[in-house]
Amino acid sequence: MTGSPLDAVDPFAFLLSIFVMAVFVGYYVVWSVTPALHTPLMSVTNAISSVIVVGALLAIGVPLAGNEQGPIIARALGFVALVLASINIFGGFLVTQRMLAMYQKKKK
Repeated sequence: MTGSPLDAVDPFAFLLSIFVMAVFVGYYVVWSVTPALHTPLMSVTNAISSVIVVGALLAIGVPLAGNEQGPIIARALGFVALVLASINIFGGFLVTQRMLAMYQKKKK
């Protein structure tokens, strides 16, 4: 036998199947969350987005090798990731603040 069984699977098809399964699992997990758990879930989402911001800042500002600034495409994608993750974080905080305000007693 010259190759392993894993050589028969195309890497793109393998990764695509993992992505499709993750989409289905994510859909069912998010839509089955009760309203009482949305605020903690949003806080976890903000924490994950903050990790993305750190990675995006590294992609933008850290030279990849020696004195080089790195490929422009990596820096551009890092900037896009930084902008999108920042929007997600600030929007998440606004939604969390609004949801917490729903649980406060109304002032008379």
